[in-house]
Amino acid sequence: MIKVGLLGCGNVAHVIARDTEGFEIKACFDLMHERAEEIAEITGAEPFSSFEEFIQEDLDIVVEAASVAAVHEFAEKVLDNEKDIVILSVGALADPELKNSLRDAAKKTGRSIYIPSGAIMGLDNLKIGRISNISKLLLRSTKNPRSLGIETDKKMLVFSGRADECIRRFPKNINVAIALELATGHDVEVELWADPALKRNTHEIIVEGDFGNFNLKIENKPCPDNPATSYLAALSIITLLKNLEDPIKIGT
Repeated sequence: MIKVGLLGCGNVAHVIARDTEGFEIKACFDLMHERAEEIAEITGAEPFSSFEEFIQEDLDIVVEAASVAAVHEFAEKVLDNEKDIVILSVGALADPELKNSLRDAAKKTGRSIYIPSGAIMGLDNLKIGRISNISKLLLRSTKNPRSLGIETDKKMLVFSGRADECIRRFPKNINVAIALELATGHDVEVELWADPALKRNTHEIIVEGDFGNFNLKIENKPCPDNPATSYLAALSIITLLKNLEDPIKIGT
């Protein structure tokens, strides 16, 4: 059975902790130790407030569900300790120096970096962009203005431009764009909208290429216990973990 360590014990970790059939959470780490203790009570895992102690545990894979800053601080150390890693805060990989450093560390240790589909779908299919021409790749995301730190009483365009520029301004809100770039190998154009009437975060992916056209719209339901967290993002990690040892692989 896959032995999992949770790096970050917030809302996503709680969703994962409630559905562990097919894998086992052995250790959990959070700088706020009481959060790690909450996960420990649910799973029976060992809670840690020290990363150095956490990473010495017998783990197959570490799930980062913390923040972009946590990826910068801990991801390479996970790989150096010969453990695979799942990166949910994929916006960190907008930094090419970090992305290349993590790729080199993974090659050196023979470990893997997994990027879950997060708050969208269709990433697996979009990997064809690496071998077939894409002429248009647009992500149109619409969120409640409160989540963007904006006050407005009407729908408004907050940002339009390249994904790497958008994530510098909204680092907590545009992980999806970087996931699309990693999947396709192409730059992503982003439109970020704020809409006070919105009840669910919405992502529209518009792709045109030699293979045809691809339009996908996702309306995210929030986690039952916390409206700030995408339920789909948490479920994507659970699905990834459950399928790691399945000999039948679906998709590209």
